[in-house]
Amino acid sequence: MIKVNVNKVIKPIHNFWNNLQFHPTDAIEDSWGQEILNNVSKDKVAKMIRLYTMMEDIVSLDKNGNLKYDFTLNDLRIDYLISKGFILMLDYAYFPPFLAKDPNLVSAAAKNKTRYKGKMIVNSIPKDYKVWGEICYQYTKHIVEKYGLDLVLTWRLQCWNEPDLHLFFMGNLDNSDPSLKIRAKEYSKLYTEFTNAIDRVSPLLKRGGPSLACHWTTAFIDEFFSYVRDNNIRFDYISIHTYGTAPTELNNGSLPFDIKNTLIKHNFFINNFSRYIDLSNKEIIVDEWGASSNGFYNIEECPKLIFRDDSHYAAYFGKMITDYIYKDIKVDAMLMCLSGQHEMKVDFSGFRNLFTLHHIAKPIYNAYIILSKVGDTLLESKTDNSDLSVLASKTNHGYQVLLSYASEHFDKDLDDLNDKLEINNINGKYLINIYLIDKNHTNPYQLFIKEKMNNDLTDEQIKKLKEISILKEFKSFQVEATDTINIDLSFTNNALCLVELRKIN
Repeated sequence: MIKVNVNKVIKPIHNFWNNLQFHPTDAIEDSWGQEILNNVSKDKVAKMIRLYTMMEDIVSLDKNGNLKYDFTLNDLRIDYLISKGFILMLDYAYFPPFLAKDPNLVSAAAKNKTRYKGKMIVNSIPKDYKVWGEICYQYTKHIVEKYGLDLVLTWRLQCWNEPDLHLFFMGNLDNSDPSLKIRAKEYSKLYTEFTNAIDRVSPLLKRGGPSLACHWTTAFIDEFFSYVRDNNIRFDYISIHTYGTAPTELNNGSLPFDIKNTLIKHNFFINNFSRYIDLSNKEIIVDEWGASSNGFYNIEECPKLIFRDDSHYAAYFGKMITDYIYKDIKVDAMLMCLSGQHEMKVDFSGFRNLFTLHHIAKPIYNAYIILSKVGDTLLESKTDNSDLSVLASKTNHGYQVLLSYASEHFDKDLDDLNDKLEINNINGKYLINIYLIDKNHTNPYQLFIKEKMNNDLTDEQIKKLKEISILKEFKSFQVEATDTINIDLSFTNNALCLVELRKIN
């Protein structure tokens, strides 16, 4: 029995989870990237979108060696995102080669030999930090002049991505503690020039970082945040990455899928940052999360990453958000990073994205739609099933009960759930809509398996897979309640279900 008491209010909650990092940034100007974002906007999957500024597309040297700016591509991307109503997080990165101390120090950070459109990341330190600061100033000045200070004040401006990781900063160094301290010293210069440049435009603008990966060592944190503390460097928000595991750990079995992993990593960052700065008045933004890191890896490197294409990921998302809410984890925004979107060769291969090659919505996409319906007030709920997470909420138009059903590591073949949802202290007429993602519903991957399709899909098969990928009411009916509503529920293992009760006036 699952019980919800609509008279027992626990606390207010806010939707921190419907946000995304769109990658690759330069797909925003392409039709396939816009098709994804059109759906994301229409279905209210994301409020905030994080993207790289890609300074290498903007800044070059003229024939006299002076800085020359061309904001055409940048403006095209931002114009499009604004037209769809997104709040932006702009990650100030990456260096144009002329600024690099070692322009040959590059990384693809991708499955292919290059990034999208043949580009690379120059991860060298700059040969002149003041020039980096000037680029940051001119970029910030441009976006404020073009889009207006009031709008840009709603955005988050960010310095670099994962500066503690060799793929993105100082690729000539390993990830040992001594190397991390060297990186932190250089990043301190990078961030200082960045925040000073923003102040030259407007001290009101929101800036932050450092968007750290996690090495389970405090070497970078200690070096950088002691510098921040001692030099009174401004942060309006702190950004972190909280990937739950990694393909190597999945392959060797040392760290299986588990929602606790993301929470442990989150608290590791917050506890260690708090030793140096007061976080009570700072936003905490998880600007990248995922059940596993390495978005450019798929089942070729780790067969278990097929998790990303199945209902497992929907259940993971529901359980994780439920846990964040109940444990009062400090977080203001949380963004899933979409990676590998441009590297798909077949539809179901375990990349970290929302749609397949033929634009078939994955269960995780529909999970985002379902969770966008969660209310703003947490209600008391109870269940005696340890594999079932329950999040009951309300809004002024009704009630929502989110149910996530899976084993701790999402690997056990649990019995189908057949249970009753009892909602107490409720009166009046309600339209009840039930949305369901499980093995048999809203799950194109399982249909692909069941019907023994292969990767050379026919038009008819693609149509069939797209049809099942559309989220719609599994059940819909009306009731008139006098104190209690009872609803029978039935779904398979690794499921996400939402029972929505809308008042009928």
